[in-house]
Amino acid sequence: MVVVSFPHRNDAGIAAENATPQPPAPVAAEGGKFTERREKTPTRRVLVVDDELLIRWSLNEGLARAGFEVVEAEDARGALQRFTPDAPAVHAVLLDLRLPDSADLGLLRQIRQLAPATPVIMMTAYGSPETTEDALRLGAFHVVSKPFDLHHIVTLVEDAVGEA
Repeated sequence: MVVVSFPHRNDAGIAAENATPQPPAPVAAEGGKFTERREKTPTRRVLVVDDELLIRWSLNEGLARAGFEVVEAEDARGALQRFTPDAPAVHAVLLDLRLPDSADLGLLRQIRQLAPATPVIMMTAYGSPETTEDALRLGAFHVVSKPFDLHHIVTLVEDAVGEA
């Protein structure tokens, strides 16, 4: 790495070898108000809960491209840690029906108790009409069968966050 050093100038415009560098000036915004330049940060956070790494990875990629911040959990225990008082807010949840440490709709019930306004989209490879009805009755926003279309999932999450 090459580092180039330039002498700093003091208030009189005279070069000063030991002058403290100053931060860049603020950028003028509309209306004459000044704001700092900041990188765009995602404001919509989605929790993806699935025990399959490839599913979590693909959902993370698709949702991140759509502007979501994605947090992941591979089991119910990890998912519930995202709902502690000191954890950042979650705006939607993508939840696998079958997890190694959760029986069927048990985690959905717990999430609905902890965060009743947070939309939960259930995902399952083992769905039945009865399971779908039960999930919707318990407050799931939608139930999706695996394999799923990633674009469809992103659209569902956008709809869910828009309604929350």
